[in-house]
Amino acid sequence: MKNPTITDLMQLVNTYICEEDTKMIVCAYQDAEKLHSGVKRQSGEPYIIHPLYVAYLVALSKADKDTICAALLHDTIEDTPITKEEIARRYNEDIAILVDGVSKISRLEFSSKQEQNIANIRKLVMGLEVDPRIILIKLADRLHNMRTLEHKSENKQIENAQETMDQFVPLANYLGDNEYQVELRDLALMYLEPTS
Repeated sequence: MKNPTITDLMQLVNTYICEEDTKMIVCAYQDAEKLHSGVKRQSGEPYIIHPLYVAYLVALSKADKDTICAALLHDTIEDTPITKEEIARRYNEDIAILVDGVSKISRLEFSSKQEQNIANIRKLVMGLEVDPRIILIKLADRLHNMRTLEHKSENKQIENAQETMDQFVPLANYLGDNEYQVELRDLALMYLEPTS
């Protein structure tokens, strides 16, 4: 899939979200673009391509406006000066909670790989009780990162592929999302079991 544009995203959301709610999505895109301005991905592309892609993936699942806005803003608390409180003021508390939830999952630190895998899956699954939209955004985030893994070092490719197999494939399975499960597994195996 080619990188979606804001036009692609808006054409998709206009099929099921009212016009008033789409204005907030455009605002979230503009804020994300400004907050990530000048930042590049390892591919050399502007960083905004990543949150836009994640938002497009969640919109394919017919996610609501708050989830799409949170997908656009999902890396802002972690990587830019904006705070959860500022997001709540600018948008709403729901979007701020979603963005913060995705950031908290990303920041988990553990002493061993096995402990990390077990704790992350437990944390992600427990997050379902709070809001499954956080999990949807995190799965879309991982899927886009796996689709662009060729831009990482070989060590990072293997590390990310293993983490995907250990955490995200089981999580997608647990959620019953067969498309995410299959694609994440296939992408991970490309790096873990490359064929000659």
